[in-house]
Amino acid sequence: MTVFSRLSDIVNANINALLDRAEDPAKLIRLVIQEMEDTLVEVRSSAVRTIAERREIERRIAAIAAERDEWARKAEFALSRNREDLARGALMAKATAQRSLAAEEQILAGLVAGLAAQSEDLAKLQAKLAEAKTREKTLATRRSTASNQLKIRARLHDGRVGDAFAKFEKIERALDEMEGRVEAYDIGQPKTLADEFADLEADETVKAELEALKAKLNNNNQTKE
Repeated sequence: MTVFSRLSDIVNANINALLDRAEDPAKLIRLVIQEMEDTLVEVRSSAVRTIAERREIERRIAAIAAERDEWARKAEFALSRNREDLARGALMAKATAQRSLAAEEQILAGLVAGLAAQSEDLAKLQAKLAEAKTREKTLATRRSTASNQLKIRARLHDGRVGDAFAKFEKIERALDEMEGRVEAYDIGQPKTLADEFADLEADETVKAELEALKAKLNNNNQTKE
């Protein structure tokens, strides 16, 4: 089972439990991120242990290789002294060391492959975690915006708002009536001297504009002829 399949099983199990309890969606998102962070710590700890084990095996391999080479030297030395029996024993010891060396190298190859897989998993998990955190922020912003819009819409459709505007209209009608009363007092009142002069000046202005318009029309007619 890969780290991602295991993580998926854990997340799905916890999410289903939260969905059964109708939990807040924000908690579900936080749960996914928390599971990913916990898994990231776990994978890193496992990688640390694997690296330590790899170094220990590398030291054993170096020691066994040195032992093998030493038996090879001894076999050669014994044979140079006409001690074929000792040379044979040294070669047998060398063969044993070689078998041990091959076994350790096979274990090392497995550890190296495992570390490569763990490194790849770590890179993928970190990328997914960064993506999850970005999406968490985006969803949080969307949720906040939607919540604010919901509050505004609720206020707009609140009956109390309509009642308030109805009261405004009632107040405006009352003011209209009050202003009408004020204007009513001026109806039928004799014009003041200032009022008569204002009317006279207005008449003169209208007459001047009328004469200018007539002159313009006459000029236009003469031009056409």
